[in-house]
Parts: sequence; C-alpha cells; structure tokens
Amino acid sequence: MLDGSNPLPGVLRWTLGDLMVTVLNDGYLPGSLDLVVGIEKDEAGALQAAGFRAREPRITLNAFLITGPGRTPLLIDSGMGHFGGDTLGRVPAALAAAGVRADEIGTVLLTHLHPDHAGGLITADGSAAFANAELVLHADEAAHWLGDGALSRAPDAAKPYFENAAKATSPYSGRMRTVTGGEVAPGITLVPLPGHTPGHSGYRIVSGDRSLFMWADTVHLPAIQFKRPEAGMVFDVDVDAARATRRRVLDEVAADRSFIAGGHLEFPALGYVARDGAGYGFVPELWVAAA
Repeated sequence: MLDGSNPLPGVLRWTLGDLMVTVLNDGYLPGSLDLVVGIEKDEAGALQAAGFRAREPRITLNAFLITGPGRTPLLIDSGMGHFGGDTLGRVPAALAAAGVRADEIGTVLLTHLHPDHAGGLITADGSAAFANAELVLHADEAAHWLGDGALSRAPDAAKPYFENAAKATSPYSGRMRTVTGGEVAPGITLVPLPGHTPGHSGYRIVSGDRSLFMWADTVHLPAIQFKRPEAGMVFDVDVDAARATRRRVLDEVAADRSFIAGGHLEFPALGYVARDGAGYGFVPELWVAAA
C-alpha cells in the first residue's frame, strides 16, 4: 500500500542542449484565497474551480538542479528546508534521488530570500546545507533583507522574514556574491524581475540552440494569475511593481514562445505561455522518457 505521508521524491530530468535540468519538487504550501489581492475573493475561487483546483489552494514549490559535462552541479533555490511544515522540505530527498550530494553543489543561485526559496540553505541545526557552495543573488535583494538596519526598519509583521533571511544566509558569510544582472555561471544569466521582492530575479539558461527561462515567482497560483495577471499576492513587497513585471513577462514569453519554468508552477513546472483572450494560459511541455 502506498503511504501518502511518505511521498516519493518529485524529480524530473530534462535535457537542454548539453545540460541536464532536473526539477526538484519541495512539496507545497497550504494556502488560502486571503493571500490573493487585486481581484475579488469570489472570482479567485471561481477561477480555482474552473481550473479543477480546490478553493483553498496548494502552492507548489520547486527548485532546479543544473548539471552537465565538466561543470560543478548548480542549484537554483533551495526549498523551504526546516522553516515550514510537513508538506515542505523535500528538496534534499529529491536531490538524493537525482544522484547528487549536497556537498557537490558548487553554486546556489537564489531568486530571492523568502524562506520557501532560501530556507533549505541550512540544516535543522543552522549549519550550511551546501558546505562547498557559493550563493549568488541580486544586490537589491541582499540590501533589502540583509543590509545594515534592515531588520530594525522592517514592519513588525515582516520582521520574521528578515530574521529568516539572515538565519538562512549567515553560514555562507564570505561566500555570497551579489550581482545586478548578466552572466552568473556559464550559460546562465540573471534577469531582474522586481516587485515580488526588490531583487526578485529569474535565470535564463542557454545551451546550444536551446534555452529555458526560470521566472521564479512571477506566478504563484496558475489557475488564477494566468487568467487574471492583475491578481497579486499579499507577500508581494510591491504589489504594483510585481503586477507590472508579471504582465510584461507573460506578454514577452507568449510572443516569443519561450520555454519557461517557475518556482510555483505545478510540478514538473516546464512549458509555454499562450495568449487566451484578455489573459493567458499555461501549456505544459510534453514529457518523454529518455531512451
């Protein structure tokens, strides 16, 4: 009998030129329509139902492993780690299932410092989960969460986010690189996507004539935000900027027929965006088992 309390690791490999992109599912965040801003709750619930999803959403969480000949394994985001409940924290098991040890990871590219993306940087005792890794993130992200006086200036409700960001990154003192864009690893470029957080960033991965745009948290709730891009989330630091970024990105990737992935797109989170009336739709990539 399958035991739902002990799920199999969520792992899917995808070839991209001479690279292997492995999607690592970290689990899901139990959510609520109270998280949605910018549209009425009843409309958000109707969109969930139209998308064959429960009214109270589950928000998928993914990280991404990049490997290839002659390169040290690289991770984009780390999952929630021990900062969440028992529906999260599954990246270590997924990484093991992919055949990569944590101490083999040479770089962790962070999309932003919310705990569901950076919490997995540390183990339960607060030590570095990736003993040999360098962290890379946007300079504005580091300044917002980790800069001098950041915690004291934060609103009381937001202080736990600042404290968690500091806990997650503190074991990596001296091996954190901040950038504002450009190539951060061979074939991988940071793309600023401000709004959700000040330094929120995606990563464009290119190998040969293939590319994949990992757009981080551009979309949290696919059944809602593809149809109504104006719908934001309460934890967007700047809701208006996040909305503008989401509209721009959706328009661009639909026009370019770009291959995309997302931190909160439903596993395995790989596909395309198509225009659908005044909104958009997500078209999953066809998965074919490797020969």
